[in-house]
Amino acid sequence: MVDGNNAVRPAPALPPALGAMTSLQALVALALFAPGVVAPRAQIEVWQLSMFSCAVFAVGIPASFWGGGFIARLGSLRIASLCAAAIVLSMALASLGSTAALLAAGLCLGLAFGPETPASAALLARLVTVEQRAFVFSVRQTGNQIGAVCGSLVLPAMAISLGPAWCYAAVGTCALLAILMFERLRPAYAGKATPPPELSLRARLGLVTADRRIAMLALASMPFSAMQVSLNTVFVTLGTRELGLSHIEAGMALACAQTGGLVGRLGWGYVAMRLNASRVVLIVIGLGMAFCAALLGLDGASLGRTGQFAMAALLGLTASGWNGVFIAEIAHLAPQDRIGETTGAVLTASYAGLLAAPALISMLDATVSLGAAFVTLACLVLCGTLALIWGGHDKTSQ
Repeated sequence: MVDGNNAVRPAPALPPALGAMTSLQALVALALFAPGVVAPRAQIEVWQLSMFSCAVFAVGIPASFWGGGFIARLGSLRIASLCAAAIVLSMALASLGSTAALLAAGLCLGLAFGPETPASAALLARLVTVEQRAFVFSVRQTGNQIGAVCGSLVLPAMAISLGPAWCYAAVGTCALLAILMFERLRPAYAGKATPPPELSLRARLGLVTADRRIAMLALASMPFSAMQVSLNTVFVTLGTRELGLSHIEAGMALACAQTGGLVGRLGWGYVAMRLNASRVVLIVIGLGMAFCAALLGLDGASLGRTGQFAMAALLGLTASGWNGVFIAEIAHLAPQDRIGETTGAVLTASYAGLLAAPALISMLDATVSLGAAFVTLACLVLCGTLALIWGGHDKTSQ
């Protein structure tokens, strides 16, 4: 059993493991957002940011798919250390400043992006009861917003005062410190490893198509994921180029968005739990996401600073807050002995959205504008939301 409890010793405590895995996600988020946040000062173009993101997700998809065997053999915290080491290398490459170095940085970061969620799930699922999992996993998911908010507030000022290279160095230093923490905790959570079950890509897709409700969840997750990654990677550029914000103001607006996402990840989950209506909550999130993105893209410059910051927070509340409710709905609909496999299959579609979004944004930015790209994403999110509504009418598995 990966990271399981040894029969002759007491069960390890949850808080250190939860803190470590939340920190890992925060580090991955911080590294993923760093080029976009420092882009105006580092003179990184939108197409370069898109290339970086595509590289991360292109490597992250197979790294996540095939990472289970390594997690079983090495343990979750050793995988966490390796992910942090990949972040260190990625930031070192990004600091070189060239397009080729940024591409290589994205490829390295993908080695951390892919395995970190499966590694966290393998560890935390064995430390909590079934009733606790939803809340514990929601807390773990806030690492994404923690990293993004910290980066949005600190990195722009650091880039202006010290230069972009120091921003990358700061992220790399945090990752080095995290390795020390992971390795110190690892002996307490080490356990007997078991080989993971074989699961082909075809089998994963079959789990999605077996129920129209699950298939529509997978379809909707593609534009939802595309909107989320676009908010995280190019919103600062949108702010400085088309919303009339300074670099610092754009970073603050992104921090508002990520704070909204932090509230949303816990808040939407609580609402869905209280109402027992995860799909309805996802539909509300989708409608709100489409409205906020369309308004910012069409007429964001006329909103004023207060309106822009408020709309950024609302966009973050929806675009960065849907993940926990989404996973809960998958678990509700999936065959109860295939929850993990079904979740992985649906996430394959989500990753496709992450991979396609940067290319779409880059193309629309080059031919129309970055605002038009956000409007296009809003239309796609609306289509995904309509798919959720249509799919929700199927009450029986096909």
